[in-house]
Amino acid sequence: MELALESPLASFEDQQYDGVSALFANESDHMPCLLSFESSDVRFFIRSNAVSQILHAQLSYGLDPFIVYLSVNYIDRFLSKQKILEKKPWIARILVVASLSLAAKMRNCNLSVSLSDLKREKYFEFDAHSIRRMEAIVLGALEWRMRSITPFSFLHYFISLFEIDDSSLIVALKQRASCFIINLQYELKFLQYKPSTIAASALLCATQDLIPLKFTSFKDEISSCEYVNQVR
Repeated sequence: MELALESPLASFEDQQYDGVSALFANESDHMPCLLSFESSDVRFFIRSNAVSQILHAQLSYGLDPFIVYLSVNYIDRFLSKQKILEKKPWIARILVVASLSLAAKMRNCNLSVSLSDLKREKYFEFDAHSIRRMEAIVLGALEWRMRSITPFSFLHYFISLFEIDDSSLIVALKQRASCFIINLQYELKFLQYKPSTIAASALLCATQDLIPLKFTSFKDEISSCEYVNQVR
């Protein structure tokens, strides 16, 4: 089944409140625990290399930004659970290929051409067996929780609180907020925040840019949300 980042849980498809409640209740299970990272930590080195290589791949081969986002989410969660002792660049490279492959499968997208191009590059020359083995290691570390709850999962709900009738404005807010979310992912310090918090903040930033006169009222709507109050 294809993973839609806005509705990772099946029960959320119809936007019922029990589905929304489940998103808020389970979002912490999909967060990486990287708060102890320091510049001397091997995982810091691996993440920096992996993110740099993914950005390069996205620019070079026009990868779907949501596949890229999901793959970085997998990498962060993997690194927060997997002990890595050796500072070897090839670990980051094979982790990038495996995570992109898994993200593409979850999004039901055919990345075969892009991945083939990527694997032809000198630094990404891994055989199929090695990639499948790395995929299995990632799956095990993530306990097969691949339907990630991300900030995108909360955008529809928060926008519904605003009671906006203009569909074009809704699309614009989502697009602007999505850009903020994607850009924030690469900054390590933002990994400490829950996906719902990032989603709410991104929407408020989008509101400030697009309809600043509504910023205060939208902020009040989000602040009074029962789910937001529960997770403070």
